[in-house]
Amino acid sequence: MSADAHISSYYAATAQPAPERRPLAGEVRADVCIVGGGFTGVTAALELAERGYAVVLLEGMRIGWGATGRNGGQASTGFNADIDKLRRWVGDDDTRRLFELAEESKRIIAERVAKHGIDCDLTWSHFNAANKPRHLDDLKAESEVWSRFCGYDKTEIIDRDRLKEWVDSDAYVGGMADYGSGHLHPLNYCLGLARAAEAAGAVLHEDSQVTRLETDRARPRAVTGHGAVEADTLLLCGNAYLGDLVPQIRPKVMPVGTYIGATHPLGENRANALLPTNASVCDSNFVLNYYRLSADRRLLFGGRVSYSTVMPPNLPKAMRAKMLTVFPQLEDQTFEYCWGGYVAITAERTPHIGRLGTNVLFAQGFSGHGVALTGVVGRMLAETVAGQAERFDVMEKLPHTTFPGGKLLRTPLLALGMLWYRLRDYMP
Repeated sequence: MSADAHISSYYAATAQPAPERRPLAGEVRADVCIVGGGFTGVTAALELAERGYAVVLLEGMRIGWGATGRNGGQASTGFNADIDKLRRWVGDDDTRRLFELAEESKRIIAERVAKHGIDCDLTWSHFNAANKPRHLDDLKAESEVWSRFCGYDKTEIIDRDRLKEWVDSDAYVGGMADYGSGHLHPLNYCLGLARAAEAAGAVLHEDSQVTRLETDRARPRAVTGHGAVEADTLLLCGNAYLGDLVPQIRPKVMPVGTYIGATHPLGENRANALLPTNASVCDSNFVLNYYRLSADRRLLFGGRVSYSTVMPPNLPKAMRAKMLTVFPQLEDQTFEYCWGGYVAITAERTPHIGRLGTNVLFAQGFSGHGVALTGVVGRMLAETVAGQAERFDVMEKLPHTTFPGGKLLRTPLLALGMLWYRLRDYMP
């Protein structure tokens, strides 16, 4: 197979065995063609195949090769945008519907793992850490509005006196425990979904980079280097790695580099001392740190981003310095693995989904909440293909701003704009 293997990472090194799926060859007809083999595309393939549709999925590399197989593995509550913003954009009723969709996305993970026996280290425990008193005030407000407005009662505010019940670090003043969020091995979860989709009848092709889309016809067509798929409906699920294949939607998202390191195994006692509840953690800075323990008791630590698409120099050293600001007791540790990749963000930090004509649908821009939200969006794509678009229509109402600057200046302008938020992280 000519497609690149998964990048060198802890996830790839501990992935469950997966077949090398043959590339597309020749002309194929299907009910639905899906472009992209990450969480969104694979979930949509599974949902559609379970409904009896003939599904062909095209992945340019390997299943889970992009952000799906590289991310922090955290399945978080809600959206990256807060409830007040959602209420301004779509009103109270639709905001509650959106929050319930986000809750369904976490239930989908639990249901799929149980139904299909997916071995992905799923754990339900999460902690939002407050770096400063104003962050703790923000978390208290978020917990209150989730409870009062959305009926979500799975959070608890943790003050400094109880902090070490969750995180053994002096970097924080407290935080919010979220008993309804959790973490998993993202690549193994995706590979398990892919196996389930194939068992349900979907056909998945790897090493099948789509080079051209023909959408101005009754049955759209996706063309690769060695074949083409003609289908009644086309689903575009390539997210940050869709590139310029669909210029109509490209300006609504920005690929942002994010990076993770994995220590050597720490041992049970030392790992449990760092994170006693085995929670995934993210802090409250705009350029945040996020981390959790792996099943073999390593610390997986993410904490660098690149808005310029240029990988930071000497990444392992830079990542280790970040880790030591949170856990100086790991001075003796280095990273055995260090990797990165791109996530797609939108200006509003909410998913961008919609239609291009009557028989082309797209989903992109999950903005750091893709582990969970891609599941419910994949389900909504399948529902829309089946003629039940009510839930899709709710999320499609979310506004999305075009990133300014055009193709040449969009990335430099974003990098410049983020300087304000980076500076704000240093304010009291």
